Amino acid sequence: MSETITFTIDGKEVSAQPGQTIMQAADAAGIYIPRLCAFEGLVPHGSCRVCTVMVNGRAQAACTQPVADGIVVENDTEKLLAIRRDIIEMLFVEGNHYCMFCEKSGNCELQALAYRFGIAAPKYPYLFPKREIDATHPDIFIDRNRCVLCGRCVRASRDVDGKGVFEFVGRGPQKRVAVNAEANLADTDLKTSDKAVEVCPVGAILRKRVGYAVPVGRRRYDHKPIGSDIEQAASKK
Repeated sequence: MSETITFTIDGKEVSAQPGQTIMQAADAAGIYIPRLCAFEGLVPHGSCRVCTVMVNGRAQAACTQPVADGIVVENDTEKLLAIRRDIIEMLFVEGNHYCMFCEKSGNCELQALAYRFGIAAPKYPYLFPKREIDATHPDIFIDRNRCVLCGRCVRASRDVDGKGVFEFVGRGPQKRVAVNAEANLADTDLKTSDKAVEVCPVGAILRKRVGYAVPVGRRRYDHKPIGSDIEQAASKK
């Protein structure tokens, strides 16, 4: 029995190993599938749905769907691009994302996805929610107005840091990231070196006293679009 699985993404033959997800196989092949909740080294979550692809005609999350021999995956179609644009725009309007005032600007994955998809302004009305900001910790703050509920901090704190500082509470519009303390972030054992602080894709969890340290022109997405590292890595093979 062959150890290699072969399938196609937009007509391109891709090889994968048993146990890989479609996203992992696509990354190795230099095919970028947009994502927000997915992060290398973290257990797949499948919450943001930005990575939605069509597998044999059915919508699936590429970060959680395992590969199978002979499947036909669609990633770059107008229908899927429209779905992803809608998801990205809804994430913008469901929170308070003011890129020009945010310390994460230029390094923000949500902002970078908007640029990649040509979104200048969302077509949906802004909801302007009022959410808590926790700046009690001496070195880190949480701005829940920018949180996209990707769950990266939850998984990183639990599985990498071994602390479980963050967890989801509430449901629906009331869902938010809470901390494992009776009161505030200052009462947890969160440290600036923790993976949970590093993995936030937006400006929801940030280290204090380092904002705007990297000037415009040197930020992560100032010159190359998000996903270009995956696409360029394949071209060098």
